[in-house]
Amino acid sequence: MRGIETPITKIRRQVFTEVAKVAFESENINDDIEAIPYRITPSDVPLYRDSIYRERAIAGERVRLAMGMSLRPESQPVHITSGLNESNISDKYYEPPLMQVIPSACAACEESGYEVSNQCRGCVAHPCQEVCPRGAISMVNGRSYIDKEKCIKCGKCKAICPYDAIAKKQRPCAVACGVKAISSDEHGRAHINDEVCVKCGQCMVSCPFGAIADKSQIFQLIQAMKKGDEVIVELAPAVIGQFGTDVRLWKIKAALKEIGFSEVYEVALGADIGAITEARHYVHEVTTGKLPFLLTSCCPAWSVLAKRTLPEEMVESVSSALTPMVATARSIKQKHPNSRVVFVGPCAAKKLEASRESVRSDVDFVITFEELACIFEAKGIDMETYECEEPIHDATGAGRGYAVSGGVSKAIEDCINEYYPGTDVLIEHVEGLSECQKMLLLAKAGKKDGCLIEGMGCPGGCVAGAGTNIPVVKGAQAVRKFVKDSTKSLPPKEYSEIELPVSRKKRSLFSIRTLKCRKNHFTKSTYIGIMRIAKSMKGNRNNANKKSKYHRSHTGSAGNVSGAPGGVGLSVRNRT
Repeated sequence: MRGIETPITKIRRQVFTEVAKVAFESENINDDIEAIPYRITPSDVPLYRDSIYRERAIAGERVRLAMGMSLRPESQPVHITSGLNESNISDKYYEPPLMQVIPSACAACEESGYEVSNQCRGCVAHPCQEVCPRGAISMVNGRSYIDKEKCIKCGKCKAICPYDAIAKKQRPCAVACGVKAISSDEHGRAHINDEVCVKCGQCMVSCPFGAIADKSQIFQLIQAMKKGDEVIVELAPAVIGQFGTDVRLWKIKAALKEIGFSEVYEVALGADIGAITEARHYVHEVTTGKLPFLLTSCCPAWSVLAKRTLPEEMVESVSSALTPMVATARSIKQKHPNSRVVFVGPCAAKKLEASRESVRSDVDFVITFEELACIFEAKGIDMETYECEEPIHDATGAGRGYAVSGGVSKAIEDCINEYYPGTDVLIEHVEGLSECQKMLLLAKAGKKDGCLIEGMGCPGGCVAGAGTNIPVVKGAQAVRKFVKDSTKSLPPKEYSEIELPVSRKKRSLFSIRTLKCRKNHFTKSTYIGIMRIAKSMKGNRNNANKKSKYHRSHTGSAGNVSGAPGGVGLSVRNRT
């Protein structure tokens, strides 16, 4: 349903827009947040559900998720704004899990199974009965009947029926989940196993009831802008076409700066670094036999799945190259050390990636194209009619091509062919998590040795991400044209020598401040224990920083690369 304007899309965007308006304009946040469900459903007649009260209850839960907060317990009287003090900050706010099922919105769809429809003619041949390996089909009242206790869901009956009278019933969210993280709770409603889920968001965009939603950071991002922080945007290459067919990157940049962002860079700049780095990794590690194969690292859902699937001794085959988001963010913070970086892209999983301890100091916020569209709407900016433009530093076609399936491996292959001529490259690329799993099992079994393997969690690549605004096909077409129109096709070889150190302003995932805010969530003994660990971690980080400073002072620093992407300061490794 991506790219289709459904009532679910409308409701999601209404919520994001209203939350953004409150963040920009409100003088009484508590009251204005509580009022949002009534602004979204002003009538006393329900539009989509059986009750106006249910519609408002669901809208209230969506508001909480849009504020970064978790759902309310079903059995306790809790206000929409409960916990608002923790969320009302100008820093990243993340309270796991990222994806949640809204119980009041879930239709409790049946799990996978087969059912005889009214198309059954009760034919004499009854081939469905003949092919059933468990004798689960009989004739009842002149029609085929499936005994669900005996049925093993093999599908042979459906395949053989000449009238296509047997339907396969499937829960849409479970079908969309390539890692089988969705099951049923005690009430038959969808349940997400957070230990298995890779946060791709495909369940969210596949649920026809809008019962699954992710958490947003738009409120905290706007607070940072209002505070006067230097907030810099890094735009994912899939942005082309997301705000209108003729809306160029230059126009998007101008609109972002009008809202209040300080500067705008392309994430494709980080992809350029990644492409040339992974080309070097393949040539130096795979072709020499040091690694059996090389897996790309740009898709967080794919890399998480790979690290879970592969044995420990093979995990090194997942490329150590920084993802384009992180590489671009670190580049920005080398030039703007006091800035706050927000990644704007199509991907829900990037929100989780940016919350990891190793990334938090580099990427301060993550929002999707859908959420940005709602920020534009909250500020009264119509991108279709917007006329201002601002020039933006060009990335290469290679980096911009990362947005479509096959684009990553092509960029790396082109870099190898250009800078390491004569090197044979074996390319494999897969899309969709179920296909990704199959590829990983083949690699694990030694059947993909010598290969460069690109994996994309979303079928179609980044243009198919859960946070996109347009159909996948349109997005892919726009990106391919963007790649073709790029002034440069490949990044220079020197990009593989770029060093992007971690930001010195490293923040702990569980900061002492956050723990103090959540004191009431723990028992007294647990809280005391966690606080001790947090303070110990803080002390360890301080010691590590001292060692790092000593190392820098005794080893010296390298110079900047001439002509670094986007004018961002980048240093080259000292290599001997």
